[in-house]
Amino acid sequence: MRKTGGTARWLAAVASIAILLAPLTGVRADAAPNPRFVVVLKDSVEGQRASARLERAHGFTSDFRYRAALNGFAALLSPGQRAAIEADPEVAYVVPDEKLDAVGFVPLAAGESVPTGVQRIGAATPTTAHEASVANVAVIDTGIDLSTQPELNAVDGTNCVAPGTPAQDDNGHGTLVAGVIGAKNDSTVGGIVGVAPGTKIYAVKVLDANGSGSTAGVICGIDWVTANAAALGIKAVNMSLGGPGRNDGSCGNRNHDPLHQAICRSAGAGLTYVVAAGNSGVSFARFVPAAYPEVLTVTAMSDCDGQPGAAGTSIECTLLFPLLGEQDDAFASFSNFATRQTEIAHTIAAPGVFITSTFPFGLTFEVSGTSIATPHVTGAVALCLGNGATPTAPCSGTPAQIIQRLRSDAAAHAAAVPGYGFAGDPQHPVGNRYYGNLVWAADY
Repeated sequence: MRKTGGTARWLAAVASIAILLAPLTGVRADAAPNPRFVVVLKDSVEGQRASARLERAHGFTSDFRYRAALNGFAALLSPGQRAAIEADPEVAYVVPDEKLDAVGFVPLAAGESVPTGVQRIGAATPTTAHEASVANVAVIDTGIDLSTQPELNAVDGTNCVAPGTPAQDDNGHGTLVAGVIGAKNDSTVGGIVGVAPGTKIYAVKVLDANGSGSTAGVICGIDWVTANAAALGIKAVNMSLGGPGRNDGSCGNRNHDPLHQAICRSAGAGLTYVVAAGNSGVSFARFVPAAYPEVLTVTAMSDCDGQPGAAGTSIECTLLFPLLGEQDDAFASFSNFATRQTEIAHTIAAPGVFITSTFPFGLTFEVSGTSIATPHVTGAVALCLGNGATPTAPCSGTPAQIIQRLRSDAAAHAAAVPGYGFAGDPQHPVGNRYYGNLVWAADY
């Protein structure tokens, strides 16, 4: 039986509000006296040897050493240590560690066993669902409930917040994301069904109980995924998080942006990154990783009945949506969007309003945000990489080719079925705001 109720709603509301209100900049009151910096070494340098040498020479210990996605490390450094390291001939650059947060959720009311968003993109019907993907997925987030949420085929990956301990979710955000991707189609469990039910999902914890983290920790997660993807069969990565930044058009080399460098190298290793556009109702050109052209960036649209046509008549549509400023089958008022061709070229839309998903302790909850839109697309990517029904994967090639396959399939379905889209998609534009075509997963 699915567990819902006032307690579940209250707990999730507290977690969601904490995420939503978390600032994008600043330092926690309990931060160490010396700030943390990310040190990027030159590509010609053997990273582990150079890191150890710099630690001995300047009297510090690294918090993280990166091996796969980035050549470098992160450490707390005094001004003198930073200056000495920047002057070292083996160092490319040193930048301050920046704060990143989960992209917030807005709590709503109780939902259905087949979430409307999963149904809206063709991933399930009231009576059928997809099979698990043959590709595994990594969720870089607050962790996942690994012990009390039976609806998920989730396993421990790594914990960059408390290294050496399981990547257990102490916030709820990562568990909500994981449920949209892969909640099981299992009658012995009951509850909800994900886009790619039963797909194995690796928990990569980079955000704390408040839904906050930093560049150094997120790179730690990307580094682990990159190093282990081949052995573990991980092909797709969900990142429903972000903070201020921009694309320099050079994989972070001009901006000295180690997060961008890490994602570029990880994509080069064959991993497809799906990320949230953000919930500020503005262009995501100044929000990363959404602005990076190497990722598939997901905006949010509203759907409350699982059907196209803007004819939703459930109580959630008629009562809650107007109160929240949303309309059925329209762009979500909070969603960030693209305005320039650089961002348009890697944008797609998914349902992100009133979405039912898994929550810790075996509960379910209903939330809104580009965070919850993003895993709809991650699940679709996983299906396109192959599943029980289509073991010959529709998607193949590089991550860039997979991203464009998802976008071209979405555009083709919108053109073939004119009523499928939403107010704000390219067929029904709103000013210069580009939200992308709605992802379509039925054919994978």
